[in-house]
Amino acid sequence: MPITQSLLLRFSSLWLGFMVVAILVSLSVAGLVIVRRYISHQKLKMHNDIAAPIFGTIGMAYTVLLAFVVVVAWQGFDKSSQNVETEANCLISVARDSNAFGGEFHDQVISLAKGYGKAVIVDEWPLLAQGKGSDNARDAFGKLFALYTAYTPQNKKEEIFLAESIMKLNELGELRRARIFDSGQGIHPVLWIVLIVGGFVTVAFTFFFGSENHRAQVLMTSLLAALIAMILYTILVLDFPFTGKMGIKSTALRQMYKY
Repeated sequence: MPITQSLLLRFSSLWLGFMVVAILVSLSVAGLVIVRRYISHQKLKMHNDIAAPIFGTIGMAYTVLLAFVVVVAWQGFDKSSQNVETEANCLISVARDSNAFGGEFHDQVISLAKGYGKAVIVDEWPLLAQGKGSDNARDAFGKLFALYTAYTPQNKKEEIFLAESIMKLNELGELRRARIFDSGQGIHPVLWIVLIVGGFVTVAFTFFFGSENHRAQVLMTSLLAALIAMILYTILVLDFPFTGKMGIKSTALRQMYKY
């Protein structure tokens, strides 16, 4: 399990966000104090005209990187959410279309469909927080699929609905596999290293500006560090769509119980 995902599991979302901001702000203030202790603001002020354009370039590059990663993380989170809704719709469609068959087959479909929904909600959803799937959910889906593949349609109407239902079941299986894959597939560790190091470099560059008002410089450095920390925390939360209190819920699949 990635370290970032284990952090989301170990700490509450609010507490983790507070820790990320507090740590980065504390380090930035400590770094600024250390630099100012050994280098006076008069010496640093002499190089402000050179440091300013360099800082602007570094800040722009890091901003573009942050924006790109946030967009990618949000798109992944949104796609996973849409896939869950589509998965629920496929399951409900299979149950609804079973009315075309009637009799015992219809009852079996409803029972197995609800059994699959329950297995996903009760057994599999908690495991998604760890990037894993449930054997019970897999077996429940296999039983539902086997029921359809073993059925012989009695008329043209049943042939049409059987073909449509099997297509929905295939889509359901694909969406489940995608959901399990997305639950454990986070941003590459190398990119996380770049984001964290880039954040420290950007904040550290503010240490070398000479400002006579030390308190104002501490405040500005802290605000910059807090902003970067909040963005990194946002990426962390969106990176694993099924982990943590802010992860995707199984609400869409619970609609099956109302059918």
